[in-house]
Amino acid sequence: MRFKYPSYLLIILVFALFSCEEHEDDDDDTQKTETITRFERDGSSILKGVKVPTGNSMYFASGIVAYAKDDTKPTGDPERFGNTYEQSVSALKRINEYLNEEGIGLKDVISMKVYVAPDPNNEGKPDFQAWFKAYGEFFNNESNPNKVARSTIGVYTLVNPDMLIEIEVRAVYPSN
Repeated sequence: MRFKYPSYLLIILVFALFSCEEHEDDDDDTQKTETITRFERDGSSILKGVKVPTGNSMYFASGIVAYAKDDTKPTGDPERFGNTYEQSVSALKRINEYLNEEGIGLKDVISMKVYVAPDPNNEGKPDFQAWFKAYGEFFNNESNPNKVARSTIGVYTLVNPDMLIEIEVRAVYPSN
């Protein structure tokens, strides 16, 4: 069985293909001039949201936890990794190291998801204030005015019960 396509369908198909290519080229020019838009939340250390133009490369980090503060301490000893504040600072430094390996830094972070577990030094409750203090030392300050879109979530526990905080980040590579 042989199918015959009317010649006008072939002409429409060819025209559609050329039209798409022209639009793609136009979009590429537009993308080069667009910048990341940060939607401010008045009076807050975090953003309402972030718009990343199409075509920007992004870095997605898995949940990052603190380095051991004192690895001579046994598993389960609160001094092995420290309290929520100490773990927060350590995790943020570790995140910065990972970002630097990619040629980016904390100034390029656009969003965070933060999981805070109960801290025995805080009556067995998540120590959100300790996390907020550490965040303020790395973001929304004189050395790094960057704010991020962020969620902070209190959890029952993390996979490693010695861990009190785990942080995921998303960063955008600077456009050329």
